[in-house]
Amino acid sequence: MPELPDVEVFAKNLNKAFSGKKLIKVKVVNGAKLQDTAKILSKNLEGKILKRIYRSGKEFRFEFEDGTLLGLHLMLTGDMFFFSGKNEHHSTIVEFYFEGDKNLALTDRMKNANIKLNPVDKEGVDAMELDFKYLKKIFNRKTIIKNILLDQDLIRGIGNGYSDEILWEARISPYSIASAIPDEKIKELVKIIPAELKEATQKIDKAYPGRINDEVKEFLKIHRKVNEKSPTGYPIHIDTKGSRKTYYTDEQVLYA
Repeated sequence: MPELPDVEVFAKNLNKAFSGKKLIKVKVVNGAKLQDTAKILSKNLEGKILKRIYRSGKEFRFEFEDGTLLGLHLMLTGDMFFFSGKNEHHSTIVEFYFEGDKNLALTDRMKNANIKLNPVDKEGVDAMELDFKYLKKIFNRKTIIKNILLDQDLIRGIGNGYSDEILWEARISPYSIASAIPDEKIKELVKIIPAELKEATQKIDKAYPGRINDEVKEFLKIHRKVNEKSPTGYPIHIDTKGSRKTYYTDEQVLYA
């Protein structure tokens, strides 16, 4: 699933392509898991001018000039593609036809990617807007810190890959108990989290101008299976639980 840096870049490029344009047609190709029917989507969206596209956590928001909002979530295996004329992309969920000759297809081989009218954001604070007071509050629980970083109802935007990157930068074990994290390390995290995400966003944007699909993992220092050692020379351990892999090194202190 794309995380905050990828989604930020994708939103920027979608905004360049479609802001200010009229949405001519919404075609639902596979709406089995959509909460809104094709008829409702067409009625509420077609003929309206798209004001802007922006990121909300790990999701996208399409804001129209009349105030209508459309949420788009890629889930684990969703993708977006530009197309002209006929859409040739497989596993399409929905197609958006804009004035001009550039359109957008949302695809997903697992059929979980979705769109929703007037979505409500999760309660978590965006990862780029955290402060010490808030982190201190949500860390006051006996659960491992990685689970807190991944909980979108607590912090929006961070996924499995960047949680490992952030915790390595802070030299905190992903298995540390949140309530045991010292205040000085929480203060470090307040700085490290947005810095790490901003740096990744800038690297992706520079290396892949115009990109709107696929996670970019080549800039990850720890959470990347081709890397055997951290930048400081420590072996990278990989723990697998279910579908989640956790990457860490012995540099990271376990607080318990």
